[in-house]
Amino acid sequence: MTFRISARWVALPLAALAVTAVSGCSSPGDDASGRAPLEMWFWGAPAAHQEALQQNLVEAFNASQDEYELSVTFDPDVDANIQTALAAGEGPDIVYGSGPAFVAPYAQEGKLVDMDEYAEEYGWKDRILAPMYESGTVDGSLYALPNSVNTLGIFYNQAVLDEHGWTVPTTIDELVEIMDEAQEAGLYSSVTGNSGWQPVNENYASLFMTAVAGPDKIEAALTGTGSWTDPAILDAVETSRDWYQKGYLGGDDYTSLNFTQSMQLLADGQSPFFIGPTLAFQFATDYFNDEAGNTDDLGFTSFPTIGEGLASPLYTLGTTASFSINAASESPDGAAEVIDFMMSQDFMETMTAEWPGYWGVPLSGVQLDPTEFDGLSADYVATLNEMFASVDAGSFGYFTATFFPPQTQQDWINIDSVWNDVEDPEAFLQQMQSDFDEELAAGAVPPIPAQG
Repeated sequence: MTFRISARWVALPLAALAVTAVSGCSSPGDDASGRAPLEMWFWGAPAAHQEALQQNLVEAFNASQDEYELSVTFDPDVDANIQTALAAGEGPDIVYGSGPAFVAPYAQEGKLVDMDEYAEEYGWKDRILAPMYESGTVDGSLYALPNSVNTLGIFYNQAVLDEHGWTVPTTIDELVEIMDEAQEAGLYSSVTGNSGWQPVNENYASLFMTAVAGPDKIEAALTGTGSWTDPAILDAVETSRDWYQKGYLGGDDYTSLNFTQSMQLLADGQSPFFIGPTLAFQFATDYFNDEAGNTDDLGFTSFPTIGEGLASPLYTLGTTASFSINAASESPDGAAEVIDFMMSQDFMETMTAEWPGYWGVPLSGVQLDPTEFDGLSADYVATLNEMFASVDAGSFGYFTATFFPPQTQQDWINIDSVWNDVEDPEAFLQQMQSDFDEELAAGAVPPIPAQG
């Protein structure tokens, strides 16, 4: 399914309020108001997005009750700082993580609160899409809830397609033909890159596992009933290498581009495509807007499947981030109340209206009306509706940061060693199998939702 985007311009200054968080968990009664303070650390989002979270979470939560006072620190080094703080038995009450794969080691080390009691109190298991809920469990107990679903697809510039006589691709052959012709015309085949954040690699590792190997093969490997050295998975790795080497993933500039720069290049007509995650909706508002006069140019469509017999569209299921409770928190009940506040349709709608791409809360059975949203938000909602339906039908791929154990996930992040011919694809998968076997034996593999 293809969505056309008519973006309402929203000014998003790039400067973030970078504050390094080093304090320990809040203590009840510390606040002058008599409320128990609660801390949450978050990544260094753009200023307009920080304001949206401040208004719709911090101010709204604080106004909803009189027992706790929530504050959020925006920190571009949040992952590293949380890791340091948890190791020292300190850190924020609400723990932000870049996906559920972050959770298992800390849960096993006793750094996070077992949230089963809160799941029962708030009914989270019934409210959250089953695969997303299960992704945050370790040894059968809940330690994290995802804030949003995230998938992978193709952003396209309709003006560039029209200029060259191209149409939105619906098959892999159509996509490749356009990318080849784009190179011949002096354009990027597509724009993306991992500058400053190597884990961008796992977007494309996940994409090719879904589109080439197919969900059944990946499910078998993740459950130990299959192997990472399966020929279909080897084909996925080799296909990703071929695409990288042909310049289909940002060309020679892959290591010097990030998502913000890539979206700007797409808006500037330097490429027909930006292949990447739906969370990139949040970056598009700076470049596709009324002031630029290109509000009708941006579109999003699913990535065509490549493997024989795979249905299309086929979405890779993942999440943008997850929230847990610090075991060192002196107000775990308050932290749970904050997480529950975010796990609601009202919060999802409010945040998506102002911050498309990042707050598709994975609520079971929810269907939002795209006509009630504007611009990017409307089309992001349409994407969510289709993805939710696909998940409910039991047909989806597995995003590495959501469903893979930590070392296996890191192996996939290192797939650029194959792309650059530093490592042989067969050896790459053999090492992955060895690492996965150790993690499977240690119980580090999250629950894997079954297809169908």
